[in-house]
Amino acid sequence: MTQLRIKELLGRANLILDKGFHFLPGFVMVKSSEMEAILDRIDASIPEDIKEAESILRRREELQMEAQQRAERIILDARNEAEKILSESELLSQVQREAEKIKEQVLSECQDLRERTIEEAKQIKIQAEDEAHRTKEGAENYAEQILNNIDNDLSQLQQIVKNGQLYLEKLRHSEPESAQYAQSQTSNYQQEDYTSANYPM
Repeated sequence: MTQLRIKELLGRANLILDKGFHFLPGFVMVKSSEMEAILDRIDASIPEDIKEAESILRRREELQMEAQQRAERIILDARNEAEKILSESELLSQVQREAEKIKEQVLSECQDLRERTIEEAKQIKIQAEDEAHRTKEGAENYAEQILNNIDNDLSQLQQIVKNGQLYLEKLRHSEPESAQYAQSQTSNYQQEDYTSANYPM
């Protein structure tokens, strides 16, 4: 009975459409009040169990849609979390690589600094040894020059002493001759004085 009633109402709806004004292919102009009345009667004629079934189907579709949306959100969240973890892991790897690079650079610079320090210490040691050697040679040369000068002075002084001794020795040997010479000179002086007194100018 319900199915016949629905078929009858659908037939009336088709009749309304057939009587409508066809102004374009696929478009029909009908009275909205007549069509709404038919649709309301069709809706009222649908059994409750069919309406419940339709409601259940709609609810199932809604649940399926919600589940699908939830699954998509879970997948999206999981993908974002995976990308975040991957990004953090990549960032951590990059930080580790940068830290290793800095470590190697610091070690290399320390090694270079150590080698330069050792080389500079060697150069300073060589310069200090050369300076000490030159200072020692200069001191030895100066001491040798001073000793040579003293030796020369002593030689000259010794020669002066020898000359003085020889002079004194000559003086001792020449004293009689000097006394005789002095006596003759005195006699000559007395004669000159007598002559001068007798024959004044």
